[in-house]
Amino acid sequence: MKLLGTILSTIGKPFYFLLSKIILAILFVFYSVGHSFLFIGKMILKIKLPKLTLPKFKLKKTKLPHMKKRFLLPVVVVISFSFIFYLFILKGLPSPKELITRQQEVSTKIYDRNKILLYTIYKDKNRTLISLDQVPQHVRLATLAAEDAEFYSHPGFSVRGMLRALNKNIREGKLQGGSTITQQLVKNALLSSEKTFVRKLREIILSVGVEMNFSKDQILEMYLNEVSFGGTAYGIQEASNHYFGKNVDQLNLSEAALLAGLPQSPTKYSPFGPNPELAFSKQREVLYLMKINKFITEDEENMAITQPISFAPNKTTILAPHFVMFVKNQLAQIYGDEMVEKGGLRVVTTLDYQIQALTEKIVSQELNSLKKLNVGNGAVVVLNPETGEVLAMVGSKDYFDTKMDGNVNVTTRARQPGSSIKVINYAYVLSNGLTLSSTIDDSPITFNVPGTIPYSPKNYDGKFKGKMTLRSALAQSRNVPAVKILASYGVSKMVELGQKMGITTWTDPSRFGLSLTLGAGEVKLIDLALVYATIANVGEKPEIKTISSIINYKDKDLFPSKNRFNQEEPVEVVDPRVAYLLIDVLKDNIARSPAFGTNSTLVIPNHPEVAVKTGTSNDLRDNITVGFNQNYLVAVWVGNNDNSPMSRVASGITGASPIWNKIMRSLLANTKSVEWPVPEGLVKVPCFGKMEWYLEEKVMTCPKVIEPAASTEHAF
Repeated sequence: MKLLGTILSTIGKPFYFLLSKIILAILFVFYSVGHSFLFIGKMILKIKLPKLTLPKFKLKKTKLPHMKKRFLLPVVVVISFSFIFYLFILKGLPSPKELITRQQEVSTKIYDRNKILLYTIYKDKNRTLISLDQVPQHVRLATLAAEDAEFYSHPGFSVRGMLRALNKNIREGKLQGGSTITQQLVKNALLSSEKTFVRKLREIILSVGVEMNFSKDQILEMYLNEVSFGGTAYGIQEASNHYFGKNVDQLNLSEAALLAGLPQSPTKYSPFGPNPELAFSKQREVLYLMKINKFITEDEENMAITQPISFAPNKTTILAPHFVMFVKNQLAQIYGDEMVEKGGLRVVTTLDYQIQALTEKIVSQELNSLKKLNVGNGAVVVLNPETGEVLAMVGSKDYFDTKMDGNVNVTTRARQPGSSIKVINYAYVLSNGLTLSSTIDDSPITFNVPGTIPYSPKNYDGKFKGKMTLRSALAQSRNVPAVKILASYGVSKMVELGQKMGITTWTDPSRFGLSLTLGAGEVKLIDLALVYATIANVGEKPEIKTISSIINYKDKDLFPSKNRFNQEEPVEVVDPRVAYLLIDVLKDNIARSPAFGTNSTLVIPNHPEVAVKTGTSNDLRDNITVGFNQNYLVAVWVGNNDNSPMSRVASGITGASPIWNKIMRSLLANTKSVEWPVPEGLVKVPCFGKMEWYLEEKVMTCPKVIEPAASTEHAF
């Protein structure tokens, strides 16, 4: 064995060059003749031969001349070996061109609107494709030194490497590789990893074919994007991110050498494994190989060895986790899980991570101060009310607190909205006969409907205020007037309008009674945000949008202007004039001050245009605040995931409203107040000594609400 090693070390390059050409010639002959069998076979299958009746004759024994015998024997041998070669080697061999036509497993990346990476989705292989010009020269040279220093001079296989491997195989009794970078690419991308002679021969043939179809730079680029660096990190870009938390173009020589040593045995040499010192041992070996191949100087080698390395935390990074999982679910519904996990999608979302981070911080701080009120969790949705774009989504206080169900996205869970749902009730009645100056009696009433328990609505303060206008009733969130208004036209109509405005949970109207207007019908916070976005968008309902663009790793646009991600134009579901009336009430701090005071957390300084509504369920399990101007809509929920009640949470004073206030203040801190434009068809006339808005065709002298009967059928 020592003799073979000595011979290999002394044989010069000319010998290896000549031997490689001989091997190429032999492979060419067998490959060509073998493929001839394939071609002839296909032609025969295509031709339908007629049935022939051959005449009977006797063969005469003849003697071939001596020269013909000598010529025929090698032909028969070549044809026989070629047939065997085709049958066992060439048959079923993939085309080298499949390297670029195959569907490669590439990670999907989700970004915010400013291209901040939020999350990388993959199944088994986390891979990001990059071009060779994005890889620094020292990173390429480290790879060549570690794997294939003769890469730019061999035809796809290395005779010296094969003989060296043969020597090692004989000494150790194992079937080792001696593979070039081209062979490794072929093995990983087109063939299996089984260690057999047949597979090795197929690998060499395919490698030659790859070299004939692609340039050396193209092959090196494909290899760097294909090879495994350990765990789920595939390709040099994800390896750089995984181990060092940086892009490949930021790697220094020391880091490049460490990464270059990993593909030979990612588990053994992993710096995150049980023996991290082996990673540095391999790194020094790579640097030595770079030096003896004259890729670097001895000084550069020594500097790289002593240069300290800082590894990235070995954990999964995810920003805006509830939003990311919401988007991932949308993608899976359209494209399927396999496409999302392996299709290399680059998804740019509507989320603004700056707003997201601000929202997360405020939610966490405020909930810490609410622990004494048994408030354990909170959720927030921030929208652009005109476009429906989600700018921030906090589904729970802490996504990673699985013991407290932190991964549950409460913005998509059905919860009781309390009085915040009253806007649907008032939207209907203002569209069908009543005005803001219509009066309603805030007085005791009991509704008796056959087959149901008598229902006597109560106000949150337990008091009654007598006759009041609709403006005051809505602004002060009085319960009894809202129930009386709903009873005057019927629950089913409120359900119908709610569905049009964005509520998806009201699928069975028969489940609800008059308490629907007080929040008895559960809704999702994101649906409630859409209801208010419809009002803010002066009656036109936008669709919730989370995605701006989707491009796959081949730069194909998968996101046409109108598609299945709710990119339709806004639909008018509420009269713009009625929407304006609701906005005018919800921003009227004077009208709501009898209930909330003049300096409550519903007031945003220097922004009187901000409209807001609160809601608290009767059992104090849910507390909500939703407010908006023309640019931002913020919907906030606080409560407990286990549905346990809070204590002493007063709507508009504690709970959701301080969170809402801080978020809205931050969003509007550097902006000027902009008044809402008045839609055509509205007029302002005096009533009860005040100026009030009316629909042009419904101007009356302070009309009154017809008091609903205490016993009514049509209300349900």
